[in-house]
Parts: sequence; structure tokens; C-alpha cells
Amino acid sequence: MDFTGGGGGGGGSGGGATLSEMYQSARRMLLSARDGVARVERLASAPSSSSYSSAPLVGGVGDPAAADEVRREVTQIRGLCAQMDRLWRSIPAKGQRDLWKRKVEQLSEEVDSLKETLDRHSLRQKKRILEAKERAELFERANGKSSHVLRIFDDEAQAMQSARSSSRMLEEAYDTGVAILHKYADQRDRLKSAQRKALDILNTVGLSSSVLKLIERRHRVDKWIAYAGMIITVTVMFVFWRLTH
Repeated sequence: MDFTGGGGGGGGSGGGATLSEMYQSARRMLLSARDGVARVERLASAPSSSSYSSAPLVGGVGDPAAADEVRREVTQIRGLCAQMDRLWRSIPAKGQRDLWKRKVEQLSEEVDSLKETLDRHSLRQKKRILEAKERAELFERANGKSSHVLRIFDDEAQAMQSARSSSRMLEEAYDTGVAILHKYADQRDRLKSAQRKALDILNTVGLSSSVLKLIERRHRVDKWIAYAGMIITVTVMFVFWRLTH
């Protein structure tokens, strides 16, 4: 079953991509995002140390750029889910429609779960950075040798803040796109309803016109039959009168 959707979706799906192609693209992106989350968490859990300070650093600070990339993939998958949610509703066959509904809903649940995992990771990273800064400040007060460590974690905190800002912007763009798609879907349904009503009216008008034409034609035939009957009757009476006189 091949259903084509209009508009661009991101993540390898362009205008004219079919529902099946969009689903396969979203599944590939979901696998990539899962690998990205696992990689980000692995980097975050790896112990790190600084050669500039004797302060113990428990756990790494991860890779904000990698986390930001995963967030972009998650946002793209959610955009594809929004497009597929609009497309499966237009499938005429109920069996196929129910099948694609289950597939799209399952994919949406998986990507939402992945987003929650990424959000929890971001919160843990923020907490780790704050704790590391507090430890660095304690060591700086103790021996005055941790200023470089503080600068490192300031840079990491700024990077995390930038990643969160980018994530918020992507989510806002996604929500705006979903709202536009739903608006277009509602407009399309209203237009279809208006089109059906217009066709019904045209069919009714066409039928009434045909009936009127048929009545007028029958009226003309009846009129000519009456005239012909009158002429024939007068002729017969005239012939009969001539024969009898």
C-alpha cells in the first residue's frame, strides 16, 4: 500500500515521500538516536580527571554537542510522526488504516520515551556540573589552584545552556509545525464536506432540470396530438357530410 504525503518532513523525507518511506526513515533515525543516547550516557558516566587540579571529579561531563545532535534527531522524528499521523487518516481501507495507526502510535511512544531519557540525562548533567563547580570552589578556597578547573566547567555549563536553548527552539518549531499540519487537515476536511454538499446540490439541480425538460417535451407532444385529433375529426365529419348530401 503506497500513500504519498505532501510537504517536507526533515530527516531524509522530502516532498512526495510515501507513508512507508517516511516510516522507514523515522525508524532508522530512531535507531540512530538510541545509539546517540547510549553514547552520550556512556561518555557522561566515564570518570574524568583534570591535570590542572588535585580535586576529584566524579563522573564526566559528557558531550553537549552529541546530546544536541540527538535532540535534533528526536525533533525530526516527531515531525515525521506528525506527518504520518495526518497521512494514515486518509487511507480508505480500514484494515490498512488501523495497521498504520498502530505503527505510528508505537513509533511516537518510542520517540517520546527516548526524549524523556534525554531530558533526564540533561538534568543529571546539570547536577553534575553544579556539584563539580562546588567542589572546585572548595578546593580553590583551600589551595587557590582550581581557577582553571572553574573555567573548564564554566565553559561546559555554557555549552549545556546553549544545547538546552537549541532544544527549546527545535521543540517550539516542532509544535508550530504540528499546529499548522492539524490546521491544514481541518481545512481539507471542511473543503471535502463543502465539495460533497455542492455535488449533491448540482445533482439535485441536474435531476430537476431533466424532469422539467421531459415535462415540457411531453406537453408539446400532447398539444400536437390534440391538434391532429381535432383536424382528423373535422375532416371525417366533412367527408361524411359530403357523402350523405
